[in-house]
Amino acid sequence: MRLNRRTALGLGTVATAGTVLGAAAPASAAEATETSPTTPARAARRVAAVFTKHSTEAGGNWQAYVSVADPAGAPVVAVQADPDRRIEAYSVNKIAVATAVLDKVDRGLLTLDQQVEVSAAIVVPGGDGIFSLDGAYPSRVTIGHVLANLLTVSDDTAVRLCGLVAPAAEINSILVAKGFPNTQVEPVANPNRFFLGTSTPRETHDLLRALVAGTLLSPASTTYLLGLLRSPVAFTDGIRRTMSSDERARVATKAGWFADARHEAGVIFDRSGAAVLTYALFADGQANPEDFGATHPAVQARAAMGPKFLAAVDRIAGVGTTFRITARRPSNGG
Repeated sequence: MRLNRRTALGLGTVATAGTVLGAAAPASAAEATETSPTTPARAARRVAAVFTKHSTEAGGNWQAYVSVADPAGAPVVAVQADPDRRIEAYSVNKIAVATAVLDKVDRGLLTLDQQVEVSAAIVVPGGDGIFSLDGAYPSRVTIGHVLANLLTVSDDTAVRLCGLVAPAAEINSILVAKGFPNTQVEPVANPNRFFLGTSTPRETHDLLRALVAGTLLSPASTTYLLGLLRSPVAFTDGIRRTMSSDERARVATKAGWFADARHEAGVIFDRSGAAVLTYALFADGQANPEDFGATHPAVQARAAMGPKFLAAVDRIAGVGTTFRITARRPSNGG
């Protein structure tokens, strides 16, 4: 078993989870029970054990905040590992950028069918996504198209296109006004460009909770944003990797990767479409930082966590609004 410095000092996730829920059950014991837990507290203990096992095996540093919904009251905290540490969120903060843009849509300052220009100068050469693959500029796309690429294939040029309609200072002020002072993009000399900036596990978790609660954006924008994060083309290397298409549709997720960091945050929904588990998982310092594929240790750890998180809450009712997903039907063209 690989131990990081925080685990060796007794500051790892086992100790942290224990202070929230009582002593965490050994992972092997927790996973030996085939039936899904029937109470939020039991589900949270299962989630804590799963997180501890796989994050420890992956090594490195983990900062995380995970909760299970409880229809009787406040969510039950399953994991809080250094939850208030402000760290580079990388592409997980694309959810925050999209939130700011959609806030302007809600206020009538922008529309999803409004067009922006994709110039050769604005394309991030070699960046993730599809805009850098077009090879023909300039072109024009809608803000809706930009957001769809921002949150599914995590397009880097889409970040710059968002900056054309929501400058860095405005994005940060919108997020502060919504109660997220640590979730901020990093301005640069050009006011319409920025690095994706910082957040904390708790704030990312709370932003997602506010989203599904309907207090972050209008109902239309909430449904739109969650539809992107739950779509089949959204990130599948981590939490959703070893799930069926129906199971993947129950997970809204966004990953972020840069240097040696591999992050992911999202929401798992119950079978009716109500939010039942919210996770913010930030990891860095694992082996093979040059590997941005599915074989990176932290990504493999999240892939192992995903189905077990889903199983842990499968008999727990979510809370709040239900967000049913429209069934996707594969097409053969025509």
